Amino acid sequence: MRPMLTVFDGHNDTLTREDADRFATGREGGHIDLPRARAGGLGGGIFAAFTATPGDEPPPGEPAAPIGQDLAAGVVTRTIGRLLALERAGHVAVARAPGDLDAAREAGVLAAVAHIEGAEAVDPGLHALELLHAAGLRSLGPVWSRPNAFAHGVPFAYPSSPDTGPGLTPAGRRLVRRCAELGIAVDLSHLNEAGFWDVAGLELAPLIASHSGAHALCPASRNLTDAQLDAIGASGGLVGIVYAVAFLRADGAEDPDTPLEAIAAHVRHVADRIGAEHVALGSDFDGAMIPRELGDAAGLPKLLDAIRAAGFGEDEMELIAWGNWRRVLEAAWA
Repeated sequence: MRPMLTVFDGHNDTLTREDADRFATGREGGHIDLPRARAGGLGGGIFAAFTATPGDEPPPGEPAAPIGQDLAAGVVTRTIGRLLALERAGHVAVARAPGDLDAAREAGVLAAVAHIEGAEAVDPGLHALELLHAAGLRSLGPVWSRPNAFAHGVPFAYPSSPDTGPGLTPAGRRLVRRCAELGIAVDLSHLNEAGFWDVAGLELAPLIASHSGAHALCPASRNLTDAQLDAIGASGGLVGIVYAVAFLRADGAEDPDTPLEAIAAHVRHVADRIGAEHVALGSDFDGAMIPRELGDAAGLPKLLDAIRAAGFGEDEMELIAWGNWRRVLEAAWA
């Protein structure tokens, strides 16, 4: 019998959910908790602090309204505080430096990377970034799908190009540079195409899109064009393939009966385009509709079987499941 692979997942919103305090003992719903992580072989992940936009959702193709630093800072401090409390209780190991991911895996403890999705909690002077780094922040997405002081997030639209507006602001360029100096990975998922190319042009670290798909297979604004994939590969970076069904399907539908083969097809496309060493997994657990067949983190072995069936050998599977994320995060943190 084939041994279970350990999976590192590139994005979840679990610790922002109302029942997040039951993470260690088990939640009734959602996608991740500690028991289900163990059951599915989830050995690590990037845990996001995400601040929702108050009010109604915008019309399709329109960005969400901006939010203020005070609102975002409250969510971020609470979420990272939850993560640190889980670490103090011995339930997770917060990864802060090269070597930490494998050390946690060898110890049988869930490795957790602290991340903020949308940098509204950071002031344009970047003083808050220093504090967040000291608290363990090691990954940051400059934007969610709305504008802020640093850049413009791509609105949710289908079909649509990701080229939806201007790129990084001067403050955004300073943010990306300071993240590189501190050893904070910069996540390009949710950034529009102009912002993507601005970050790529700085040539500071491997390019990372933690939870995205291939635009060639699903022409949603949130997905990456082949030209963007080429740039990610040339930088030594990676794409974490998202499980959100609307970013997987050729028709862009929110259909929970989407098969696991749809995720595998995006993995295959990226691997064929830029190599298996540049593709990994980035679920968006607890933040999106995922295939019913997968269910939650306990279903990861079924997904790995679907990816194997797309023509990947065991050495490639180890890279996709764990090794690529370890390599790229350690490069960003060095």
